Amino acid sequence: METKTMCFYRTLLAVFLFVVFPAPNAEAVVIKEGNNTYFVDRTGERWDITQAVSIGYDPDKFEFGIGRDAFEPLDGTHLKSGSKKYSSGMRVIGVAGDGDAHAYSVQKLSNHETANTFLGSKAIVAGY
Repeated sequence: METKTMCFYRTLLAVFLFVVFPAPNAEAVVIKEGNNTYFVDRTGERWDITQAVSIGYDPDKFEFGIGRDAFEPLDGTHLKSGSKKYSSGMRVIGVAGDGDAHAYSVQKLSNHETANTFLGSKAIVAGY
């Protein structure tokens, strides 16, 4: 069990590190070319945000992107049709459509962020 003194010193160290090494600026670089709007992520890749801007999103409020392939998605190889491996208290995210349905445990998605799969014949990504 952690003593109050250790907890105090740990908190003091965290505050010191935050003051000495502040978080980098998280704003993205926004580029406007003709009627299109893009932002550039940390890896230098451009992302088209024209549609988001057209429905009212402020392009200057977008934060940096961490880049494609930053998270390893679940790929469906662990899924088994009709699997009964669940507990009554398990939290899941479910998707359904095109005559198909899938459920992903929140615990598993918290390590992967996304799951690439198919609903019927449509390719989808489920995200957490």
